[in-house]
Amino acid sequence: MAQQQKRYSEDKKIVNLGRVLQILREEENVDVLIETTLNYLQSEFQYDLIWLGLYDHIEHRILGKGGITPNADISFLKQKFFLQPGDLLEQVVIQQRPIGVPDLGDANRAGEWRKAALNFKIRGTLIFPIRHRDRCFGVVLLGLLGWGISPQAEEKAQLSVLLGTLASSLNQIEINWNHHRMKRPDEPLLAIMQKLPSLPTMLQRLEAIVAETHQFVNPTRTNIYWFEPDKRYFWRYMSNRLAGIAGDSQQPASGITVQESGSFYSAMLADQIVAIGESLSSLKADVTSRLLQRMGARSLLAAPILLQDELLGFLSVEGNEPRIWKEEEKNYLRGAARIVALVSPIEQMETMIKQTKQDQLLLAEIAKGIYSDEDWYNTLKEASDRLKERFQSERFLVLLFDSDRKHFEISYQNHPSNRRPLGSTSKPAKRNGKENRVSNPTSSSENPYILPHLSDVDWKLLERSSESVVIEDLATDLKLLSWRDGFLEAGVRSVLISNTSIGKSLKGLLMITCESARTFSAAEKEVFRVVSQQIGLILQQWQIQKQSAREQKTYQTLQWGLSMMQQNYQSLQQLEECALQACASLLEAPVAALVSWQPGDEIAQVTATTPPSAEFAINTEQTVSIYADELIQEALNTDGLLYKNVQQLTPNTRQWLTGSGVEEILVMALRTTPEHFPTGVVVLCNGLGFHWPESALPAFGLLVAQFAWFRRASFSSSSLQQEREELQCLNWYKHRAIEDFCRTVASSLKVFVSLAPKEAAQEVRYQQLCSHLGGSLAALSRMLARELWNTQSVLQSQSEDPIRVTSLLRRSLERVDDLIKSRRLWAKVHDAGDWRTEGQGQPPVTSAALLLKHGSTLVQLVVYELLLAACQRGEEGGRIDIWYRQLNAQDTGIPYPQCFHSDYFLELSITDNGNIDPQLIVDLQKQPKDDLAPHTLRQPPGLHLRICQLLISAIGGFLNVYILDDRRILSQVLVPIDIST
Repeated sequence: MAQQQKRYSEDKKIVNLGRVLQILREEENVDVLIETTLNYLQSEFQYDLIWLGLYDHIEHRILGKGGITPNADISFLKQKFFLQPGDLLEQVVIQQRPIGVPDLGDANRAGEWRKAALNFKIRGTLIFPIRHRDRCFGVVLLGLLGWGISPQAEEKAQLSVLLGTLASSLNQIEINWNHHRMKRPDEPLLAIMQKLPSLPTMLQRLEAIVAETHQFVNPTRTNIYWFEPDKRYFWRYMSNRLAGIAGDSQQPASGITVQESGSFYSAMLADQIVAIGESLSSLKADVTSRLLQRMGARSLLAAPILLQDELLGFLSVEGNEPRIWKEEEKNYLRGAARIVALVSPIEQMETMIKQTKQDQLLLAEIAKGIYSDEDWYNTLKEASDRLKERFQSERFLVLLFDSDRKHFEISYQNHPSNRRPLGSTSKPAKRNGKENRVSNPTSSSENPYILPHLSDVDWKLLERSSESVVIEDLATDLKLLSWRDGFLEAGVRSVLISNTSIGKSLKGLLMITCESARTFSAAEKEVFRVVSQQIGLILQQWQIQKQSAREQKTYQTLQWGLSMMQQNYQSLQQLEECALQACASLLEAPVAALVSWQPGDEIAQVTATTPPSAEFAINTEQTVSIYADELIQEALNTDGLLYKNVQQLTPNTRQWLTGSGVEEILVMALRTTPEHFPTGVVVLCNGLGFHWPESALPAFGLLVAQFAWFRRASFSSSSLQQEREELQCLNWYKHRAIEDFCRTVASSLKVFVSLAPKEAAQEVRYQQLCSHLGGSLAALSRMLARELWNTQSVLQSQSEDPIRVTSLLRRSLERVDDLIKSRRLWAKVHDAGDWRTEGQGQPPVTSAALLLKHGSTLVQLVVYELLLAACQRGEEGGRIDIWYRQLNAQDTGIPYPQCFHSDYFLELSITDNGNIDPQLIVDLQKQPKDDLAPHTLRQPPGLHLRICQLLISAIGGFLNVYILDDRRILSQVLVPIDIST
């Protein structure tokens, strides 16, 4: 029986819980939900204190909704409890988990509930969150008079289900409330779209849009403003407070200018909603206050009326009190503005059609003029007049980019006669102290009007833009900043500009300007873009002609310079004058200078063309230290052109480059081949505002290179001429001196013969000496008779005087015997043997009996020269060894002329312990390529060794000097021989 009663009690609890949950799910009244929940807690649970509160997440507080207390005083339960960091209630709200407190009156974190617990004598307490998913809607507090509390699992399950259902119902009620509270802009917009087709006139359609907008947003007033591009003015076209359109004499329209609106106008162009409300604005503070004051409002919401990116006006709602604009209101206003744009006045469309026909006619006439054979200036004149009339502008300009000077030239401009031209006159270089000026620079290619350099930002803007660029007001726009001051000074306020070759590099521009700030429609920008492309054809032809004329001038100057240098290269002074004049003319420089020096010099001289004025003077009296002048050194270390600003020059350079008008210089060294050291640099000077023509720089480099070769050829020719004359004089002197010697000896011999001794023994010896002297004189006379003043005659004369090797060496040693004795040298001759017996077990065969037929006297003189050099450089008390032997041609490893067809050689080697310049050995082994540069073979002993080397080579032999590993010096001579002798 007890078990059945217990089961009946449990079934009743489930039924009660189900009934309460159904009420909680179906009820939409919050108060009924709270009352049902409290009644169920009171009836089903035996708690002395029951309290339910809802959580306000905005204020972070709990609003008491009632409950029961032990003393029946429920006023405390309906208070507002602000949550503090660390409170038990805040912990439950944030963590969304139940908390049990054994003694609420003793809990330090209970806040105001601690005092309440002491008052109600509540101790054991449970705090449950009312949560749905991750959001807390409130708390339920359950308390007992006794200490401690431990609910059973069944009670926890009941409370969880009950409070979870309550939280779900509260969440759904909040969703429904927000949904009903939010405005839906699609419904009134759809109503407008359904109403517009039935309205006959445009005015009625706009009035319907304004009325529906005013009803939906409910502001103080609703207005439509149209934009007047020519006057840059917004005027009120329609308002809910006006009976008719603006323009009615009874209701004069009010409005605002673009200058007054500031960034508001930029926002409208950018298709942005402007919202100004309570402590919130999408504009700057100064613009906000000025705009609200002008409109007489304290809150504003405006949406632009745009059609094909062209601003027609804006739709605005205004309030006399501050207001927070909702997102649905902004969306509705943007949609309504789009509808206004779609139903824009039909008369504007008719005007656009008419204007389009006129534009087509204008383009056709301009195209006809461009492709005809008429003068291009007349074509531009007609095109500019038509465009000025079409756009109501004052100026028309055609700009060409000068790639050499990096600025735009105004090739053509059409402006009123009472206005001065735009741009500044370029400053032509002075020639002979005079400056040429023209009365109409725009029609002269020599002295055009120019505009300052564009910034990189403006350059990219004009080059990359696929349409015409508009500047509505130069006073406030930052485009074309480098031209801005000059344009404003000339009265220009608005500009329409287009690239003449859209999609390609920037070479030309077409521009029209107005003296008042204004905007340009999309149709106007498109017409101007098409015209600019057509006129670009003219500019392209101009550039081709200009480039052709420039290249023709460069070619003629280069040809003249090369021709003059070729005609005058034998005269170094005239050659330098012609070259400097050609360089200055080629690059249009006021003055050109040459800093030159001879090979091996350390001091340079300065030569210059006649300067046009003292501002470009060059001090030609000043000498220049090549290694101390930094400009000269930098030019020598630079392969090509060197650009320098005058501020970069050192005081050493400014001693000779003294012109005060010089601002920039161009320097290039005179180079021929990498082996030849430069012997000068060409310096070209330019003044302020002038630029080097880049198209002529390659020709300048070619001209300087040819000048370097002509100058080197002039040096070589002068040097060879001087050496030839010197050798002729020396040869003549020696020839005549030997003739005189022969004559004197012959005369003395006659006297000597007449004084013959009487004794027989002395007479025999006397006759031998006379015969020997007579034979020597006869041989010398025959030699002089055969002398042809060339090396070949000397070689031919040596073929009849054979001599043994030992005699050759003995005679050579006799000639240096005095030098050997004075320096206490030890000299020894060694026979190295015959190559044919070496390695066969036999002693070497002596080579002393060998006869040297070919060039015996020449070889003797060469050996003497080598011995003389060895004695002179050898240390006092040193040693000189002379070795000789026969060699097979294959064993020498040295090539020889094939004309002698010799298979055997005599090797003579001389070693000494002296000191020698290592560079001399290098120069002997590898002849220096630069004959004009200083080297060791230009003076003795190198000169004499080089002569010996050339003579030995001429008879098919070889001569060279080496440094051995033990630091001894080896002089080696190989002479072809015939072993059959």
